[in-house]
Amino acid sequence: MTSALGNLSPQQRALVDQWLPGATVERDHGWGLTATSVLEMTRAGSRFIVKAGGDDDHHIQRELHAHLNWLRPWTSTGRAPALVHGSADAKLLITRYLPGELVLGSEHADDPATYRQAGELLALLHAQSVVTDDDYERRENEKSLAWLSQPHRIAATTAQRLRAEIATWPTPPATLVPTHGDWQPRNWLVHHDAVSVIDFGRAAMRPASTDFDRLAAQDFRRNPNLEAAFLDRYGTDPRDTGAWHRNRVRAAIGTAAWAYRVGDEPFEAQGHRMIAEALSSSRT
Repeated sequence: MTSALGNLSPQQRALVDQWLPGATVERDHGWGLTATSVLEMTRAGSRFIVKAGGDDDHHIQRELHAHLNWLRPWTSTGRAPALVHGSADAKLLITRYLPGELVLGSEHADDPATYRQAGELLALLHAQSVVTDDDYERRENEKSLAWLSQPHRIAATTAQRLRAEIATWPTPPATLVPTHGDWQPRNWLVHHDAVSVIDFGRAAMRPASTDFDRLAAQDFRRNPNLEAAFLDRYGTDPRDTGAWHRNRVRAAIGTAAWAYRVGDEPFEAQGHRMIAEALSSSRT
């Protein structure tokens, strides 16, 4: 497994040797869809996760920022991995290994108890900071239009309709909180019935409702009982009608276009479904 270190840059490899001298690679947890390497390593009986970004990576810096500023409510109780070392310049971070079974694909993915805990954990993250951003909506609209200008397989008539709708949207001030950015069972672990959280590469200040994107498109859609359990412990429902619709459309566009770019056809199909469903309930 030491060959997995060959995907790291010379700078990243040197830092791993400095920070974890003599460590060995036990498992490669990488997706294969992006240039990010995710390695499970051991040193002196301790287990670590090493994440190394590629040349175009923007996620490691976000992840480091989240660890340094937002994760204490979780790390203090063992519900997220603790940061050991990190370098934004090298696009490298090392955390303590967090034990647990991935919720996605397990029986926990259909257990309301899992979603109750996930709702409570998300509420802790969102409660830490609140800011008002007068320009958020405009920036997000521009990002969606940029996705539509790149290669994708969204039908031309649908893309035209999306551009036309975005042009009509208001751009009111937005209330932003710390968000995970990919809040779903793929990034939750269960260990001794306790849910914990991983992967903060998309963490940023956004409206709270954006952390409902994946759940609404996948798990809540599959089983409304999971949504009820989640909201029971989250406490409120931040999905304001107009802003939530705009967010659904943006998330759908980004899903379809990004998945096409990286060659994830099932996720791309989900993005196309999300677009159709969002347009069928068009509201601003």
